[in-house]
Amino acid sequence: MDTLPVGKLPIELVGRLISKVEREDKQVVLGPSIGEDAAILRLSDRLLVVETDPVTFATDLVGWYAVHINANDIATRGVKPRWFLATLLLPERCTYQDAENVFNQILSACHSLDITLVGGHTEISYGLQRPIVVGCMLAEAGDQPIIMTSGAKPGDDIVLTKGIAIEGAAILARRAARQLFSAGLSKDVIERAANYLFSPGISVVKEALIARSGVPVNCMHDPTEGGLSTGLLEIASAAKVGILVKESSIPVLAECKVICDSLNLDPLGLLASGALIITLPATETPKLLGLLHQAGIEANVIGEITEPDKGLKIFTEAGMRDLPRFDRDELARFLEAQSDD
Repeated sequence: MDTLPVGKLPIELVGRLISKVEREDKQVVLGPSIGEDAAILRLSDRLLVVETDPVTFATDLVGWYAVHINANDIATRGVKPRWFLATLLLPERCTYQDAENVFNQILSACHSLDITLVGGHTEISYGLQRPIVVGCMLAEAGDQPIIMTSGAKPGDDIVLTKGIAIEGAAILARRAARQLFSAGLSKDVIERAANYLFSPGISVVKEALIARSGVPVNCMHDPTEGGLSTGLLEIASAAKVGILVKESSIPVLAECKVICDSLNLDPLGLLASGALIITLPATETPKLLGLLHQAGIEANVIGEITEPDKGLKIFTEAGMRDLPRFDRDELARFLEAQSDD
């Protein structure tokens, strides 16, 4: 039997697995679905938005990552993240200081987003090579309808904030700095990429809430594992639409491009937390871009949502082709190759 690659499960397998979930509980407004990263539960007259995500690739700042990654998935619903729980699994030979450092990272990130840490679990786990944090973020929705990944509509513009691939490039700069330096990259380039975590930053909470409050948004989704290309695929799968993007309009951050070229990686398939995909009526796009610009957030129209029979396409210098699909994230592919050497 074939083994699965490191990273997210193939989308077809995920679909088969979640099709087995019974959906008889009437309080479940939205359960497990392709492309939908947060569940929605009805509690009396209020809605509770709940999300969970692990952090497995990062080795430093793992607690800080966990808060931001989980907060992003709540924010894409157009809801402010409120409460956080963390399961912290630490490797053997972990010190008191190691445990306290991760805990302090969680507290610091929660404070920066006005989130309350409400519980969790911590243990030393046999067989781990590095710390792993599994987070759970919760929020209470207001009166406005919750935004779904499945809400994208044909005719929508596709807007991308900041650029790609913020998180993947930062992790590569931090974990493969020696290799990148040996390949001829300057210390300044590597340091700037490592600082992507903070500038432009991996949080999309600010831009998601600006978009939600400022314009009639149909869909918001943050591209994570599998990069921008997989994020677009998840939107198409959830909303049952087609997608057309223009390669030259996709903002690949300068240091990311240099790193990917050096390591023979494709930025379209590289872990892209920090960017936010927004789809909305084309008539509302100028207002959205203006609001984001006023907040100091770069954003670009990279394509449009099309009818489902148009497929998933990308227009390149060589002409139209299928949007590339990645069986696993480019970061996972690189790290696995390194471990085999």
